[in-house]
Amino acid sequence: MAQTPSNMIPIGTLAPNFKLKDTNSNYNYSFEDLKGSKGTLVIFMCNHCPFVLHVVSEVIMIANDYRVQGLGVIAISSNDVKKSPQDSPEMMTEFAFQNKIDFPYLYDESQEVAKAFDAACTPDFYLFDNQNRLFYHGQLDDSRPNNGIPLSGSDLRNAIDALIYNRSLNEIQKPSIGCGIKWK
Repeated sequence: MAQTPSNMIPIGTLAPNFKLKDTNSNYNYSFEDLKGSKGTLVIFMCNHCPFVLHVVSEVIMIANDYRVQGLGVIAISSNDVKKSPQDSPEMMTEFAFQNKIDFPYLYDESQEVAKAFDAACTPDFYLFDNQNRLFYHGQLDDSRPNNGIPLSGSDLRNAIDALIYNRSLNEIQKPSIGCGIKWK
C-alpha cells in the first residue's frame, strides 16, 4: 500500500470553481452551488483506497455533525476508471448508498478539477472559509490503516471548529496520507 502525501498549497488560496456530475443525484453542481454559509469541506476520495475505507465512517460523522452548522461538504473522485474500474460513477453511487453518504459525491472524469486543486491522494481534505479561501489542508488525524491509533478526526475537527467559531488555527497542518490519485 503506497503512501502518497498531500501537495501542500498556500493557505488563503481561492477554491477553484468547477461543475461536476453528482453520482448520488445525477445533477451537475458547481462549488458555488454546494458551498456552505460558514465554509466548505472538499474531500478527494475514491471507493477502493484502504485509507479512504479506514476513515469513511469518521468523514460521514463529521459531515453530519457540521452541515447543520453551515458547513458545505463535497466529495470528489478523480481516479482514472480504466486503471481503477471500481471507482466508476456507477460504483460511486453504490459506495455512497452502502456507506450512507448523503452529501454530493462528484465524478471528475477529466481530472481537471483534481489538477486545479493540486490534489495528490485519497483522502485529501481541503477546508475553505466562507470567502472561498483555503483555511486548512491536511490530515483527518494521525490514524492510518493498521497503525493502532484510534480514528478521531481530531485535526480536521479542530480546523472546522476554528473556522466556524472564528478562532485562529495555530497548529501545523500535517499533510494527509493516502493512495495516489490514479492519473490518466
